Amino acid sequence: SLGMTRGPVAVAGEVVSPNDPTVEAFLGWLRVERGRASSTVQAYRRDILAHLAWLERSQLSVDGGAGPQPTRTDLERWVRSLLDEGRARSSVARAVASVRGWYRFRAEELGCDDPAVDLDGVGTADLVPKALAADVVAALLDGIDGADPASLRDRALLELLYGAGLRVSEATGLSLGDVDLDGALVRVLSKGRKERILPVGRSVLTTMADYFDGGRGELAARNARPSRDAADAVFLNQRGGRLSRQGAWLILQRRGAAAGLDVTTLSPHVLRHSYATHLVDGGADLRTVQELLGHARLTTTQRYTRVAMDTLVAVYRSAHPRASMPGGRQKAGGGS
Repeated sequence: SLGMTRGPVAVAGEVVSPNDPTVEAFLGWLRVERGRASSTVQAYRRDILAHLAWLERSQLSVDGGAGPQPTRTDLERWVRSLLDEGRARSSVARAVASVRGWYRFRAEELGCDDPAVDLDGVGTADLVPKALAADVVAALLDGIDGADPASLRDRALLELLYGAGLRVSEATGLSLGDVDLDGALVRVLSKGRKERILPVGRSVLTTMADYFDGGRGELAARNARPSRDAADAVFLNQRGGRLSRQGAWLILQRRGAAAGLDVTTLSPHVLRHSYATHLVDGGADLRTVQELLGHARLTTTQRYTRVAMDTLVAVYRSAHPRASMPGGRQKAGGGS
């Protein structure tokens, strides 16, 4: 017997009711059969319940409920969302291991499919997401043309995510003193509380100025008793509080859908990745890109050279008349 689940559990500020009995059954198996320590089992529980909360937000379901079952592509998107939140790689690796183990246990108990069977570990699922083409980014940003406060905020937020390559946590964590429109600079605190100063371009400056002039004040006025944090936040939600990471993700999803984009592969991390890819494609050197992205190690930035090379190879193979000949052999009688 799989047994009964426990009652509602608080996960990252949300109350999650795990209605799949395999959750507690799997945790019990870890305790009894695998001899896992209580602290380890509790960590697994938090990871799995947080994953279930993400499935619910993504309108997916493992038990035939409100949405379709998750696929491997969905799970890769989940891993990207963890990385995009700025979580440590060790924390993401543990979450992947927890969730992958639960899916495997569930498949064995219920005879159902295991969408995580081929899910890569975090080492490879830092997934170098596919960069958006420049014209696709333009369609996304230029499609936000309203003059209402929400539209002004959304355009400024997405312009900043792409125009400065910010992590979503860095963008939502901005305070008013971090934005210098006159100097065309933005100050962000990256992982490890390291400060970096980033240049921003004309599009970012224009949309940020429009938001400050015509949008933020109205959003702030909706909060009659703002906290000190809300009063100092750059990006505000509809109630005048600081915009959360999840709120920024939902804005991108909504605007992406309105632009006709595939939102299953769209995240703030994809905009950051597109920023870096377009810099490398435009001739920026890796050390500069490393500084702009706030990477501690150059090896992390070097993946963008691989992306650029993949693009070069694809263009060569599709465009050169001899590129696709079997074995690359030339016809006899060729010139010297």
